[in-house]
Amino acid sequence: VQLQASGGGLVQAGDSLRLACAASGRTASTLVMGWFRQSPGKEREFVGSISRSGASTGYADSVKGRFTISRDNAKNTVYLQMNSLKPDDTAVYYCAAALSIRLSAKANEYNYWGQGTQVTVSS
Repeated sequence: VQLQASGGGLVQAGDSLRLACAASGRTASTLVMGWFRQSPGKEREFVGSISRSGASTGYADSVKGRFTISRDNAKNTVYLQMNSLKPDDTAVYYCAAALSIRLSAKANEYNYWGQGTQVTVSS
């Protein structure tokens, strides 16, 4: 499975940004998908995850109410809509895929990782 994340960039606080993660090599509907992020000097942290059908989602408290994960299985793509961005959201964002059938916030439960896309939020 190959994952290609895109959509990062430089925005101002309060702006919105949408990241996309395109999967190939396996039908996306068979994969639980997640987003994680990592900023310099910090450990990689969970952002959110979405079930194989898209019916269930889970989010970190730090992004709940501001970020939304969705997926289009026909396009093998998962999205992360980020609204009301804050400087603390600055990080490299990674998409990940899990063969598990349940949502997970644990990085070690994901089997495949994309290369990451940089999001920088200026104050």
